[in-house]
Amino acid sequence: MGRFLPHPDDVPVEITPRKQPSLSRQKLHSISLGGVSCNSDRGWRRGAAVDMCMPTLGENARYPGYIAWCKKQPEGYRVGVAFTDDQTLFGARMGEQVCQIEHYCRLQHQQALPQANIETLALEWVNRHAVEFSQATLDRALAHTAQD
Repeated sequence: MGRFLPHPDDVPVEITPRKQPSLSRQKLHSISLGGVSCNSDRGWRRGAAVDMCMPTLGENARYPGYIAWCKKQPEGYRVGVAFTDDQTLFGARMGEQVCQIEHYCRLQHQQALPQANIETLALEWVNRHAVEFSQATLDRALAHTAQD
């Protein structure tokens, strides 16, 4: 199974069930390309078909996936939403970059640093972290997973 990008806790994400059959653990393990980990207020069954939505990015930021894992936390759950096709994974990774930039901007403003505009902060984040979201990084993670 591929790598899971951590979704920032301070950026909203919604997980809703999809009317599609669940995947078995073995099938999910063999076809997952990776995904996103995020908080959920409810527990989920492994393999459940879900939509992951990032409301701050608009109504088109909806990515169909499957619950790869679900871990109980002191407050709620941490879940891994796995994606099984390249296009969905690519869209979710791009959405995650925007969410990470939004999180970065919030942190900078909370620390009372000089007010930089969002474009400057976004460029700063890209220079520091974009390689983590690159196709080469994804390819390496998938290759490593295939060897497991």
